[in-house]
Amino acid sequence: MFAGKTVVITGASSGLGAALADGVAKAGGCLALLARNAERLGAVAESCRAAGARVVEVQGDVVDSGACEDLISSALAEFSSIDYLVLNAGVSMWTSFEEIENLSLFSKIMDTNYQGSVNCVYHGLAALKESGGLLVAISSIQGLTGVPSHTGYCASKHALQGFCDSLRIELEGTGVDVLTVLPSWVSGTGLRGRALGAEGEPIGGEAKGHSSSAVPLDRLVAKVLRAMRKRRRRLYVPGYMRIIPLLKALCPCLLDWIIRKKVSR
Repeated sequence: MFAGKTVVITGASSGLGAALADGVAKAGGCLALLARNAERLGAVAESCRAAGARVVEVQGDVVDSGACEDLISSALAEFSSIDYLVLNAGVSMWTSFEEIENLSLFSKIMDTNYQGSVNCVYHGLAALKESGGLLVAISSIQGLTGVPSHTGYCASKHALQGFCDSLRIELEGTGVDVLTVLPSWVSGTGLRGRALGAEGEPIGGEAKGHSSSAVPLDRLVAKVLRAMRKRRRRLYVPGYMRIIPLLKALCPCLLDWIIRKKVSR
């Protein structure tokens, strides 16, 4: 399904972004990759080339609109079209609101998770309309409900979800579809170690481990690639997470209790 298709991925130097790039490369797709860390990005790009893919790599930050424009223009210059735009770049947090000492934490998270996605869509939408492509936003189940110690992260994912849902309606009839990916906890991404703490810096070795219910990275990648092929509207991982909106509407206190228990573990 990806053979001959061009897939643009942000946050591609590690975690889910790198794993998705590997999956697309092995499925015959062409790749345009963006990440801040040039060395890690180069390693991912070389691995994808070794799998037979044509790859364009752009070092930059989604917070910088110019870097997003460079990514899109580089992809079009090399491949002439863009079939999938995957908004994957993101940063998390792990600290209660009352413990926060540096309010810049909130702007860092919002700038990356929300505004960075807006920047990429702004520059890439015309190309997606030309190809009848698919916009893929890697959101989170936390884009639908609150989670303690994640106030800023939840806010950014709520914003991203609202943006995508509104954009989907605007794009009706253009040939462009919008997929939002809503996973629960995912192991193997390294995201927790890079999560921001009370002082607005990555917590590193202080990160908590995952429980046995966390979704393995390879399982998430397989489900995302399948949802991309089928041009799904929403993807819940695990599937039972689709009950969250229902619980929030009918039994909000029960949902709050469940979430508190999950996070405390």
